[in-house]
Amino acid sequence: MTAFRELAQHILDIFENGVKAQATRINLDIEEDLRADTLSLSITDNGCGMDAAMVQHITDPWVTTRTTRKVGLGIPFLKQIAEMCAGDFAIESEVGRGTVTRARFRHSHIDRPPLGNLADTLLCIIVGYPQVNLVYTHHVQPFEGELREFVLDTAEIRAVLGDDLELSAPEVIGFLKEMLAEGMALLAGTLAAS
Repeated sequence: MTAFRELAQHILDIFENGVKAQATRINLDIEEDLRADTLSLSITDNGCGMDAAMVQHITDPWVTTRTTRKVGLGIPFLKQIAEMCAGDFAIESEVGRGTVTRARFRHSHIDRPPLGNLADTLLCIIVGYPQVNLVYTHHVQPFEGELREFVLDTAEIRAVLGDDLELSAPEVIGFLKEMLAEGMALLAGTLAAS
């Protein structure tokens, strides 16, 4: 098995970990600070959490809670990639309260994986796990100019839709695709201008 080639794949893996931990809300925060040359990911869930012993061993590929296979490579690979790219990795968890997974990379590092197709990954998460509220916040601080921000909160979208439409309805999927594309274009424009 090889490491994920895009950070979006790591995000999906950690999101799925949160779903398996019975999370009802997961926050994904991405910060790209070109002035500080950092890219930071933070994924916070309100799932069942882990005890201190499990947290201590979670970066060991031979430790997993999965029953389908005896290795867990997602978190160990993310930690390894972050550290290889002049960054760091941390995971905090408390039983009954949830888990926070953080990874930071040097933004300009030649070996840093790209974010990848984040819009499609987020759309798959929203449609595939409708029982989980996703709050996605993405900040980009260019070398010059103002901070740009894009926020998507599925709880707010559900409130607007009411009981009439599900997030998986074709017209809602079209709206979400357009919204994500516009948000990603705004952020990409900020990055390209820097």
